[in-house]
Amino acid sequence: MIIQYVKELPRGKTTPDFTRKPIALTVQEGKVAIFKAVVTGDPVPTVTWARNKGDTSDPEKYKPKYDPRTREHVLEIPNVKADQGDTYKCFATNEFGKAVCTATLGVIAVGFKKKQIGMSTIVPEDFRKMLKKTNIVRKKKEKPKKEGEIDPKFWELMLSAKKRDYERICREFGVTDFRWMLKHLNLMKKEKEDEQAKVVEKVDNMKQIELKTSGRAEFEFNMKLRDPKSNIYLYKNGDMLDYGDGTDDSYKHNMKKTGDKYLFSINNVGLNDGGIYQVDVEDVNVFSTSFTIPDVEFDGMLKDAKVIEEQDAVFECVLSGPVPEITWCANDISVEHGDKYNITVSEDNLTHRLVVKNCKPEDKGVYTAIAGIKSSKAALAVDEDPKARGKGRCGSSDGADDLTRCLADEQARLQRERDEAARRAKGTGGRGDGGDDSGGTGLGGGSGGDARGRYGLGGDGTDGSGKNNIDGSGKNGTDRSGKNRMGKSDLGADGLGGQLAGLGSGGTVGDGTDDKVHFASGLSDQNALRGKPVELVCKLNTEKIDGVWYKNGEKLTSKDGVIVTKDGCTHKLIMQNCKDSDAGVYQFEVNGCKTEATVRVGDLPEFDPDALQKFSNPVIVKAGQTASFKMSFPPQASLEVKWFKNGSELLDGGSVKVVKESNHSRFQMKDCMRMDTGEIKIQLKNPFGSTEAISSLLVLDKPGTPQSPVEVNESTSSVLELKWNPPKDDGGSTVTNYIIERQQVGQSTWKRVGDVSADHLTFRDKSVSLGKRYIYRIYAENPDGISEPLETEKIIAGAIIFPGPPAPPKVVSAFKNCINLHWIPPEKDGGATILGYLLEKRKKDTNQWVTLNSVNEPIQALKYAVKDVSEGSEYEFRVSAINMSGAGEPSAPSVMVCAINPKMKPHFKDPEDFMVVRSGNSIRIKINYEASPLPNITWLQNGEPVSPWKKIINSDGTSTLVIPTSKYSDSGIYTIVAKNSSGQASFDIEVRVTDEPKPPGQVALEQVIYGKVIITWAPSPDQKKDDRLHYIVAEHNSNTRIWRTIADHLLCNTYTTSIKPGLEYHFRVYAKNDMGLSDPSDSPTWGVNSNRVSVPSSVPTVITLERPPSILVPLKQHAPPNGYQCYMTCAVRGCPTPHIAWYHNGICINSNNNYYITNAFGICSMYILRVCSENSGEYKVVAVNSFGRAECSTKLKVKD
Repeated sequence: MIIQYVKELPRGKTTPDFTRKPIALTVQEGKVAIFKAVVTGDPVPTVTWARNKGDTSDPEKYKPKYDPRTREHVLEIPNVKADQGDTYKCFATNEFGKAVCTATLGVIAVGFKKKQIGMSTIVPEDFRKMLKKTNIVRKKKEKPKKEGEIDPKFWELMLSAKKRDYERICREFGVTDFRWMLKHLNLMKKEKEDEQAKVVEKVDNMKQIELKTSGRAEFEFNMKLRDPKSNIYLYKNGDMLDYGDGTDDSYKHNMKKTGDKYLFSINNVGLNDGGIYQVDVEDVNVFSTSFTIPDVEFDGMLKDAKVIEEQDAVFECVLSGPVPEITWCANDISVEHGDKYNITVSEDNLTHRLVVKNCKPEDKGVYTAIAGIKSSKAALAVDEDPKARGKGRCGSSDGADDLTRCLADEQARLQRERDEAARRAKGTGGRGDGGDDSGGTGLGGGSGGDARGRYGLGGDGTDGSGKNNIDGSGKNGTDRSGKNRMGKSDLGADGLGGQLAGLGSGGTVGDGTDDKVHFASGLSDQNALRGKPVELVCKLNTEKIDGVWYKNGEKLTSKDGVIVTKDGCTHKLIMQNCKDSDAGVYQFEVNGCKTEATVRVGDLPEFDPDALQKFSNPVIVKAGQTASFKMSFPPQASLEVKWFKNGSELLDGGSVKVVKESNHSRFQMKDCMRMDTGEIKIQLKNPFGSTEAISSLLVLDKPGTPQSPVEVNESTSSVLELKWNPPKDDGGSTVTNYIIERQQVGQSTWKRVGDVSADHLTFRDKSVSLGKRYIYRIYAENPDGISEPLETEKIIAGAIIFPGPPAPPKVVSAFKNCINLHWIPPEKDGGATILGYLLEKRKKDTNQWVTLNSVNEPIQALKYAVKDVSEGSEYEFRVSAINMSGAGEPSAPSVMVCAINPKMKPHFKDPEDFMVVRSGNSIRIKINYEASPLPNITWLQNGEPVSPWKKIINSDGTSTLVIPTSKYSDSGIYTIVAKNSSGQASFDIEVRVTDEPKPPGQVALEQVIYGKVIITWAPSPDQKKDDRLHYIVAEHNSNTRIWRTIADHLLCNTYTTSIKPGLEYHFRVYAKNDMGLSDPSDSPTWGVNSNRVSVPSSVPTVITLERPPSILVPLKQHAPPNGYQCYMTCAVRGCPTPHIAWYHNGICINSNNNYYITNAFGICSMYILRVCSENSGEYKVVAVNSFGRAECSTKLKVKD
């Protein structure tokens, strides 16, 4: 998340952002946890760390660091403790904004801590009792973890996990080499199978631990033991757990065995139940699973969804902390990502979404999101597609299977009626005269437009083919349009069983166009209440014909206790007082065509009278408690039980538990809240109707917040009187009193100033001071607690007197991104101290004044730098003084000022004047400058304009010279010249293009003086083109057997060193420049029997080596930048050894501690650690002995 503090960012400036965010970690207790983040932003952001449930200020527990090489901000948590598991936040802040990201730290606790017993409290005679009560706790034998190895628990989890969980487990344990892991895992699986084969025959269908909607966690697998008497142990984090058999809810852990299936469960799951669970048979592990319970809340709950068939339904929730994966359930059955369900998680792991694709009626129900021990539920309703209605009455709501079954049943019934009609027709066919062999029995047919022609029953006979035809088209149950015309829901109400129509007498009757007698509407099945009336109704297409009523195949008359009526085309059969004997199948027949319906007789469901009386009493509980309702009833067939709260059906799951038995039902609601108060209803429903019983639930809680507005009845210099309204909700109990607290503006403490009874809704505060502002909190209290406070606005005591206007602001300076203002205080302060000032701006050609700060954050000083301006725009400003009463009258506007930089001579900002580039690499010289107006930029190389092949990129405030591929010839002094109307400025940058030097030539050794060896070598080929190249000499002898540097920064090609007799020597010479060392050139071996100078005999030979001093290698000119080091060397020869003196501008500096001067065998060196302008000038080396004098000099120029 990124928060921007300003409306418009200045050019070139950016808010903080994360280029690499910290990732979630799961580590074992005692290990080191490290979060890393990389941030960007201009100006460079400041990075801080925090956690949700604690602070990170302890430097021993939390060590924030910054690695400048990798630009990583690091939070190191050494020796992680269990209580440090939390959500950690990284803040990156600069003056333009703030960026925040989160990462979780999961801590896996290891081992257990024994409870220490104070031995001084144990009486000796109690030892026996203690020994009797001691329980032997079995501890799982864990493989020891060696340093640098992966935790053995990682492999135990991987052996039982599914492949889709491999990545998650590897991430938790920090395993990154997946190829090696899979190879090693396959080997371990084979070893585990061989080990398990000793105690079990097979283990399969393993399901990892999962939290259910009932609040219980379960995991299961199928296992066949070799020995049924083998012991099965359950461990959590290595500690053995006691478990029950699943029949007793008092056990925390249970194992239920059904055949070869083993189901392990954890009741009433809490945050402490997280860990690694393992199941062992004897001493062999057969299953392991990791149970992680994040401590989060639902910031955004699931919402009910209602969709039309074939549409997608979306459920979304938002968590208080990042969780990579949660559990989704549909009707208490967990679902997974796949073709039916699409499960996604946002990048910050806070927002989780479930999409139910292509919804069907069977998808409706309750959907649950489970995160940790919290859950959120929502209902899904799937409505029928309006475009699909009317396609058929049978099976359209119950699916294709119901339609097929409905058709098959109807065809069988039609066949029976057709056979009966054939017997009655006595062989007449076609049109009833038997003379046309094209007649026959015709069933169905019709156009399907109305009830006519649903069925056509012709005479008895066969057509010419000798086959009975079902309808005109020869198809069962379909009309000519090919659409099903069967009942809306079933064979009863308005279904096929009650809609026989279309009686015909010829072979063409089945087409529904005959004008003979047929049914306009048939009979419908009825469920009649015992002792209540019921009637059967059908309608013919004509009123000229009477029909006959049958019951179970027997003809009915008025003597049978029924009433038969006819009203035009409508025929009714009425039973006034239904009895069990009235149940049966009723038919109405006319001219060989009939319709039938079934009548069932029964009673409404009943409640137990005593339970009903008890149920009517309201249930009263306090918030957070559990409310229970129970209703008993006689066992009844086809009974459906439903519970409702305030008209909404209650379903089992989460905090609601519904138990339905044959003779009673119980409803329980856990963790009741005040909003759960309302009507509780139970409904019993059977085919004959429903019965309801109503009770009520009253949840007592603290009262609601007192109602606003708070009125100020009186405000003087010493008294404030307040008035408020009572809370809308008294929490179920009468409010007893109100508590009043007060805070003075500018202070952080709250003080209790009053307590009034419930019948008083006013309070007089007599301890206020004139001009002071106060904030009040008003609480309502009842026997169950204290409400949330009603907080007032700031109220000032006494009369309100505002300060006068200050003088108009004066413009001190103006730039393109900042205007500096100054003003003087007002003459009148209103009798109170001026707290600060409110500054406003107005852009030219607009009428709106925009405030630059709020009254709550006054400007303390009499000046202000306005940065919220646009370049080239004109503004005027005004200022208001603020005292305890508020902001006073604004000043007159300032003069109109334009946000533009004043004319400025070009000025370069922190340039670098020296750079070294490897030959072949690109050269990028970037110079930042300030100038107004923008200058003309020119680049020079060694005083000449640069080649057009070199690219120059100019932008606002920056100029860059780019050479894509550098060569040695690109070395030199590059000058940038910036010129505008205000002046001109230039700057020199020395660029040196070089490469790793080539090694020196052949190395030769020569001994002239006993105990001394002169090392000479041919110069490196790069010596002529690289004036910064020098040499290093290293020595290796047979005594120390190591290489050590004996000379450095040599500008000559010779060096004299001391040797000891009896040792063997090797020498190496390296060439070195700004890019590094060359390969060495090795000397011949100087050994015991080679190149030796004979020891002088007793008769000395007179050899004269005396000579005056001479300069072998002179001093070179140097021009280092200010603050850099400087190293000067020269080579001097002379015998006797000359005295060396160094001079700066004619003054000897041998004793000056600011210079480090050495003389090693004629190599004279002078070193300045950090040069400054005072070091510039002429430096001279003077060598003097008894035979003469020699000197050399050079100049040192220090660049600014």
